[in-house]
Amino acid sequence: MVYVAMYNFNLGESSLPFLSILVALGIFLPLYLLHFYLTVEKPFTTKGFGAPERRLIPALYGTYLIPAGLFIFAFTSRESIHWIVPTIGAGLSVGGTYVVFQSIFLYLPFTYPQYSASLFAANDFARSTLAAAAILFSRPMLLKLGVDGGVGLLAGLTVICIAGIYILFWYGDKLRARSRFAAK
Repeated sequence: MVYVAMYNFNLGESSLPFLSILVALGIFLPLYLLHFYLTVEKPFTTKGFGAPERRLIPALYGTYLIPAGLFIFAFTSRESIHWIVPTIGAGLSVGGTYVVFQSIFLYLPFTYPQYSASLFAANDFARSTLAAAAILFSRPMLLKLGVDGGVGLLAGLTVICIAGIYILFWYGDKLRARSRFAAK
């Protein structure tokens, strides 16, 4: 609905903006691995694992990239702006998603080690269910609200979700203390 309809890409060219995913991962993967090495792996030998909430520190930064990238994509996906600008927004959003997911995937097994397989299965089920639902609601939403309105709505919802990472980071120890399933 953006690259083919607005920028007159053919079917082959319309796949090129997905290369922004590789660029985003090429940037954020080494940064995440460097953070992991310096703040988790290296201190482990002297200080142990530490609080599981420490695994969420990259997500505190990455969580802003998702709505920022979506807002850039939403409000620059017009014919008057060069196609590379919304593609950069999409790449930012993907990079932020990668950082947040990796942080959560490290946080969960350290918090609930006995139940980590079930947590990962539930997480996968929830993500797959949302992805299946997105196929059903995204096209009608984008046709009704337009690309800028529909993606802007999703960006606004992700701004609200930023609070979830911060609540988990600030109050995670108190939540774990109240849970009978969390590691002590």
